[in-house]
Amino acid sequence: MDENLISRMIEEINGLNKQETKIMEVCGTHTYAIGKYGIRSLLNPETQLLSGPGCPVCVTSESTIDAAIKILENDNVILTTFGDLVRVRGAYESILDQRIKSKTVKILYTPFEALEIAQNNKDKLVVFLAVGFETTAPVIASAIQLAQKKNILNIYFLCSLKLMPPVLKFILDQNRQHIHGMICPGHVAAVMGEEYFQFIEQEYDIPAVIAGFEAMDIIGAIYTVVQSRNNPGTKKFENLYRRSVRIHGNRIAKETMNEVFEVSSAEWRGIGYIQDSALTMKASYAQFDALKRFNIQLLPQPNRSQCMCKEILLGIKKPTACNMFGTGCIPEHPLGPCMISSEGACASYYRY
Repeated sequence: MDENLISRMIEEINGLNKQETKIMEVCGTHTYAIGKYGIRSLLNPETQLLSGPGCPVCVTSESTIDAAIKILENDNVILTTFGDLVRVRGAYESILDQRIKSKTVKILYTPFEALEIAQNNKDKLVVFLAVGFETTAPVIASAIQLAQKKNILNIYFLCSLKLMPPVLKFILDQNRQHIHGMICPGHVAAVMGEEYFQFIEQEYDIPAVIAGFEAMDIIGAIYTVVQSRNNPGTKKFENLYRRSVRIHGNRIAKETMNEVFEVSSAEWRGIGYIQDSALTMKASYAQFDALKRFNIQLLPQPNRSQCMCKEILLGIKKPTACNMFGTGCIPEHPLGPCMISSEGACASYYRY
């Protein structure tokens, strides 16, 4: 890390930016890194960083958690998933509550471990609760393909896979004057390509920067947005993560994802129903769809949270504006999903 270069760039940002500039870091990993490196504290008050909806655990709907709990009513089920997700509440309970009640829940690092569990427990029905964005989707798709290839007939996937552009369009359509620039997730762009986020500049005429996750990456992105905002006529879209992101992305990953999934509409926790914002399994892979196997429909749920999760996920409010932040809602006793995941805005603000 070049501390002298970072210091000079911060000085230039603060010297150049004399008007209110609200920049949304879309990705939860960026939110975490911004907190870890103390970047907010280095910027002048005019430059404000707002967290976006890029934490997959935070936007997983209550109905998806409820579906997983419903599946666990079957005694011969092994539910597998990623760690943060077990603490997220559905309408009334979390998956962790079910684990305490002696239901079989296993925390995994990859979906391929679920395949191994299914092969070793052929008398059980193994369900993998899969959440994520375009970054995770190709890995989930690959696991489903492998299950079909190996004829593993006791594995099912409960998928809550979301797409970035529809929710960003939702935010920008609602708040055209509210956000002045966006820092786009480098890992999503590494899969989908640089072109995936160009619509932000083309359709909304605001700066957008694809960035990595080191301090220099993020400060470079902020510098680029501020420079563009204060110098009309300068380029408004930049890929600063060229070491990982190509124009068209990762062809094999995209082909794998498109082979297994099709675009559908879905509910985002705290935000609502967004058209064409999710991925569901194609008919050719329906035998692995947990919703079909257990005959469950995902029904929209009213937002029961006492927290300001919606406003935080949409970049309208900062976590510190919520009355529950740091009092009734802390990582040990979270009231909302934004405090549960390490990539959630509330958890990041609280920790740092």
